[in-house]
Amino acid sequence: MRGDLFDEIVTIPVDENSRRPIALHEKSHFGQLKEDRLELSLIEAGYLMENNRLDIYENDEKCENSYIISLIKQKDIFGKFLVYSDLKNRGYVIKTGFKYGSEFRLYDRGLAPGKGHSNYLVKVVYEKYNIDALDFASYVRVSHGVNKNLLLAVVDDDLDITYYNIEWTRP
Repeated sequence: MRGDLFDEIVTIPVDENSRRPIALHEKSHFGQLKEDRLELSLIEAGYLMENNRLDIYENDEKCENSYIISLIKQKDIFGKFLVYSDLKNRGYVIKTGFKYGSEFRLYDRGLAPGKGHSNYLVKVVYEKYNIDALDFASYVRVSHGVNKNLLLAVVDDDLDITYYNIEWTRP
C-alpha cells in the first residue's frame, strides 16, 4: 500500500478500487479516516513501514525506512515511536492522548474507540528527564479525573522501555 508524506502526515488515498485503507482503519484502528483518504501520523506510518505494510513516498520518491526514522528523530518523537511500536506489538489499540495532555490513550485487547473506553493514558519520558512534582501530580489527576490509569513509559539510554502503572489513591 502506498502513502504520501507531507509534513508530518502520511495520506493513503481511498477510492473504489482500494478498500485496504478503510480496513486498516476499521480493523486495526490506524489513523483518521477522512472523506477520500486515511491520514496517519508519522509514528503510525513509521510503524507500518517498519512492518512492511506501507510504502511511503515523498514527492513521488519512495522513502527508505532509515529516512523515516531520521525524520522521527528530527521531530524529537523517537521515544514516542519506540513506545508506540512496543505497545502495538503487544496487541494494544493506541490512539492519541493529546486532549488529555498525554502521548497516547491505550485500549486493552478487544477494545477500541466506539467499542469501549481506554483504560490508560500513556506519558512517555526519558530516563534522564526531570519531572516536576506538580506536573507529575497533574498527569495523575487528569488521568484519574477521566477514569483512567496513568502508564508512565520510561525510555532509557539503551532504548529499553520500563512501564509504571500509576494509580490515584486516597489516604
